[in-house]
Amino acid sequence: MFYLIGLGLYDENDITLRGLQTVKKCQRIYLEAYTSILLVNKDRLESLYEKEITLADREMVESNSDEILKDADTCDVAMLVVGDPMGATTHADLVLRARELNIPVRMIHNASIMNGIGASGLQLYKFGQTVSLVYFEGNYRPQSFYDRIKENVSLGLHTLVLLDIKVKEQSWENLARGRKIYEPPRYMSASLAAQQMIEVEEDRKEDICSADSLAVAIGRLGSDDQVIVSGTLGEIAEYDVGPPLHSVLLVGKEVHDMELDYLKMFAINKNNFERVAKLYLQR
Repeated sequence: MFYLIGLGLYDENDITLRGLQTVKKCQRIYLEAYTSILLVNKDRLESLYEKEITLADREMVESNSDEILKDADTCDVAMLVVGDPMGATTHADLVLRARELNIPVRMIHNASIMNGIGASGLQLYKFGQTVSLVYFEGNYRPQSFYDRIKENVSLGLHTLVLLDIKVKEQSWENLARGRKIYEPPRYMSASLAAQQMIEVEEDRKEDICSADSLAVAIGRLGSDDQVIVSGTLGEIAEYDVGPPLHSVLLVGKEVHDMELDYLKMFAINKNNFERVAKLYLQR
């Protein structure tokens, strides 16, 4: 059997009981380590699970899936995934490859950012499309995320913005020269994400994600020191949420009064929050 096992949001203890029981019986265990990260080191997982774990980077998962799936038709192999197993298209591709090889597949689900964002007080069924925001570098400033947010805005829906992470990435020069030299890991902050969104708004001028838009920043969701703050996108652009990982939520205009009451608990400026929210909803 090939197992895709969700690890949850924070550390080694977030695995489900069913997931832990499955890990303990597997002959080979991989940890997918590039679409997201746990906030603890691999050795803590190995200590609790009492199993050796192999880190699976982008190259292994996308180009060497045969190595991962080898003999999974005669022994149990697990891929550990931060959050929920189906939170990334990469994992769907692994399932398809396994089934092409007649390898049975089973998934063990867990909490992910997609449902954990309910901690903000925004109601999950009022979210639209989730978008991803990548680092702007040089002339590379893609704006496709803006159009997806615009569609959500037209329906009054909230938007979850997932932020770029760079793990085991090569510079263009090292890539061109074939040198296996990797850049230090980088994790986009909520403040940088807000700055980039405001930058695109200043170019597009369609009032989709302006500095006055109501937003939420989340840091280290599910951890003991998680941070949730609400305010304008301009306020979040200046706010330090602390260490990674971060996410940003844009509040839709069909927001319920109870959602606003909940957001006020996290307001960067509580004395000004109601006025800011009222102005935003009247635009």
